Amino acid sequence: MFKALVVEKDEESGKTSAAVKEISESDLPEGEVTVAVEYSTVNYKDGLCIGPGGGLVRKYPHVPGIDFAGTVESSSDDRYKPGDKVVLTGWRVGEAHWGGYSQKANVRADWLVPLPEGLDARAAMAVGTAGFTAMLAVMALEDHGLVPGHGPVLVTGAAGGVGSVATAILANLGYEVAGVTGRPETADYLKSLGAKQIVAREEINETVKRPLEAETWAGCVDAVGGDMLARVLGQMKYGASVAAVGLAGGAGLPATVIPFLLRGVNLLGIDSVMQPYDNRVRAWQRIAKDLPMDKLEAMIQPATLEDLPGLGRDILKGQVKGRVVVDVNA
Repeated sequence: MFKALVVEKDEESGKTSAAVKEISESDLPEGEVTVAVEYSTVNYKDGLCIGPGGGLVRKYPHVPGIDFAGTVESSSDDRYKPGDKVVLTGWRVGEAHWGGYSQKANVRADWLVPLPEGLDARAAMAVGTAGFTAMLAVMALEDHGLVPGHGPVLVTGAAGGVGSVATAILANLGYEVAGVTGRPETADYLKSLGAKQIVAREEINETVKRPLEAETWAGCVDAVGGDMLARVLGQMKYGASVAAVGLAGGAGLPATVIPFLLRGVNLLGIDSVMQPYDNRVRAWQRIAKDLPMDKLEAMIQPATLEDLPGLGRDILKGQVKGRVVVDVNA
């Protein structure tokens, strides 16, 4: 028997509840690889799945946790053997398939990535889906021509999980980072990650009638969407790109096509869930090389399985700073 955070649904009321319970290997779904999970983390999707409405969960009982890192216990796939260190993000694990809020997990081999040298399981979960997405965003901006010296790079939602890692990576690569936050108390935290400029959310989160403003940003990692993204598009330099990674500010985009037509601005969609294997490996290798570990350590908030119901509520309210690392064995 081992511990897992199990979400169950009351069929009469339709309400869900989450609690740490003892389960056995026979309870786990089928999979080619059994992993002894060491660490997981908390993402917005996890908050939805833990919460009272069940969010993205379709079948109960359910074990959430869209990320995990650990050690292979057994494998029927030749690519992995007992003792291998692995990380998993995406593939709807934690949503449609049981996830990482458990001391053991059964998954398909295709969903795993070998941990690159320089990262252990704890560091990998300090990165997690949020950091993996941030790295994908930085890679996409660079693939579309961004280099240091082009001008400041804007990071919206900078104190959150994606924003924190994006800020640290960009600053480490030599970019001038401007971090947008609605929490003034996070300014020192963002500066410690390498942000050179702090932009108050209220300065940039309202749409304006002018489709174009002064050319300000050489690139942008946007975790907010909505009105803020619409505003930012009109402030991008000629030919610059915005990597869109989130929708904390809403799924609508009250923008015009003018920035695309008159300034050649690129809007790059970043998906981490179904990312091809080769690009996953590329991103994790870049993370191990380009994310300063001392900055990563400064982002970490430690947690246990018992903390997850509260953390699930907090992240939905935007009250989680940096990266939560869940020690599932604590």
